[in-house]
Parts: sequence; structure tokens; C-alpha cells
Amino acid sequence: MDTATAYARGLLHGERVGLRVTTEDDLDRLAEWWVDDELAVFQQLSIRPRGRDAIKEIMRGWITNDTGSGVGFSICDESGALLGHATLFGATLPLRLATFAIMLGPNATGHGYGSEATRMLIRYGFEELGLNKIELHVWAYNTRAIRAYEKAGFVREGVRRAAAFHEGVFHDEVFMGIVAADWFAAQSSR
Repeated sequence: MDTATAYARGLLHGERVGLRVTTEDDLDRLAEWWVDDELAVFQQLSIRPRGRDAIKEIMRGWITNDTGSGVGFSICDESGALLGHATLFGATLPLRLATFAIMLGPNATGHGYGSEATRMLIRYGFEELGLNKIELHVWAYNTRAIRAYEKAGFVREGVRRAAAFHEGVFHDEVFMGIVAADWFAAQSSR
């Protein structure tokens, strides 16, 4: 019983960040970050004005966690302050493959919070959801994110060339993935 409770306690609480249910109060800040041009360039195909209320309504659908095909969490620090949001979505049988996405607020980048949350969600996906693979898509110019994903165990699987258009230039989209067998093997060697 102690092992089970320790597992449950450690599943959503890391060294510096925690994963928790996303609340209605979080939606204002998350929507603010989603429409922020400086952050949108990392999340979206193109920067365009979008109302916060419309984004909040979309996010309400993402945060319900009432389907078996995915789960989303708010990322917070030790004090409970909102740092961002991370999700696994689109999981289906028999593939047991989900897509990972993460968004951090402007004050949370560059401090290792995203890396820790990424590792936590990978663990959650493999140990709790029984996924076989987790994949993601990232713009090639987001080199800091690519390095963080590689440190978490993701490997580059391919590139969709000229998939986004920003600043008058077409940019590639990098596809990355991690397979459960590789992740479990890496865990056992630690």
C-alpha cells in the first residue's frame, strides 16, 4: 500500500512543479498567453488576432478530461502559481498513441519548468494511461523546445518542410516521438 500511495503522490508532483486540474480561473491567463503574439509564434500556424473569449471556449473543451482519449493539466510551481498547461490528446485504440503539447507563460520559460512538466507527462502517459507512443510537432526555429524534448527522450522522426509562414519566411515543422519500450528501458538504467 505504501508503494501505491507513493506512486500516486509522485505522479503529479515533481521536484519544482506540479500538475493539477485546470480551473476556470486558469482560463483567463491561458487564453491571454494563447493570444500573445510573442507566444503565438511558437504555438500556431500564423499570428492573427483572436478574442480571449473564443479561446477560452475552445480551452473549456480541452480541459474537461472526460474522454478516454486524452488528459490535460495546469502546470504550477510549489506555491500553486500557474506556469502553463500541458496535455496528451488524441489517444485511440489499438494504437495507444497520443500527441503531447505544452504552453508556458512568459515568466516560466528558461527555468526548467517545461522540461520537468514534459518528463512528468511522459511518465503519466506511459505508466497511467498505458500509451505505447507519445508524439509531438514543433516548429524548427523553436530550438530551445527541441533541445528540451530531446533531453526528455523524444527523437526526431521527420520533418514537414515549409509548413509555417512567419516573418516572410516558410519554416519547417519537426516531428518527434518517444516509444514506451525505450522510455521504460531508460528508466531501468537509471
